[in-house]
Amino acid sequence: MAGSFTVTIADSGANFHCPEDERVLISMEKQGLRLIPIGCRGGGCGTCRVKVTEGSYRTRKMSRAHVSEADEQAGIVLACRLIPESDLVLGLAGEGNGVWNRAREQGGKGHGVNGSIACGIRPIPRA
Repeated sequence: MAGSFTVTIADSGANFHCPEDERVLISMEKQGLRLIPIGCRGGGCGTCRVKVTEGSYRTRKMSRAHVSEADEQAGIVLACRLIPESDLVLGLAGEGNGVWNRAREQGGKGHGVNGSIACGIRPIPRA
């Protein structure tokens, strides 16, 4: 029988379980949670960027436009491509997290399709 791992979001302390062979973002969505911003789910938009601060993992192919080799070496990955190999602690690292945090503070208003802020909202440029 397959095992599962606990994924904790450091910013909020919230956590959920992720089966060992499932992508973190997909597992979160299946549980009806909105702890990480949701975008294309395929590694191309960068909305679900996170920084893995604790734990072991592997990833599927990610767009270099959103995760550089240096980012990846620093633990920054896309949650839609992230597969845990142990319990994980994640920090939100997306380009649009200022928008995400404001939407979350407003009770989740302003979300696009399936609770995603990626639909029709551009990320805030980094300073």
